[in-house]
Amino acid sequence: MQLTTMVAFAGACLVLNLVPGPGMMFIVAHGIAGGRRAGVVAAAGMATGTVVHTAAATLGLSALLRAAPVALDVVRLAGAVVLIYLAITALRSAKTTTDTATVTRRSLRRTYVSAVLTNLANPKVVLFYLAFVPQFLTIGGWPTAAQILVLGAILVLIGIIMDTAVGLAAGAFSALLLRRPAVQRTLKRASAAIFGALAIRLATDTH
Repeated sequence: MQLTTMVAFAGACLVLNLVPGPGMMFIVAHGIAGGRRAGVVAAAGMATGTVVHTAAATLGLSALLRAAPVALDVVRLAGAVVLIYLAITALRSAKTTTDTATVTRRSLRRTYVSAVLTNLANPKVVLFYLAFVPQFLTIGGWPTAAQILVLGAILVLIGIIMDTAVGLAAGAFSALLLRRPAVQRTLKRASAAIFGALAIRLATDTH
């Protein structure tokens, strides 16, 4: 694999990450509801999910999922369920402003796990590895599996840098507005609305 190919792929990943999508909205919602740390943790969870997708693509599991549309439907609906759960949780938390250390730690763990599951349940990522990544694979030289791992690493690196920036920005915006309990409740309701919208989009998106 040539350096020019990796640079071209990195540029394409940069452009793709600049386009707002479900992952970015997920991170924004958590940054708004939970502050900077929640935004960063959500970004880390998304990156972890991408690592798993990369490993699956390397092993050929992505192609297997694509060959079985029913499996993709199950994955898609599972993601919608996760997002609905997050929306309900955000609405419930809007009723209280309790912010102890224990609750914060538990909330951050839940944010991370939810981000990983949401990323894994997004069939768009599977299709990305099937339709986009192969365009940058070269015949001869490096084994295909090694090329996918390198391209996946580039995608993860660019993604976590940009997603972390988004999470920090959303958290900073939230911090400016959280001085009043009423504003805090409004932001949590807004994050719940984002999760609900993402759930509807994922459940109805068949492509």
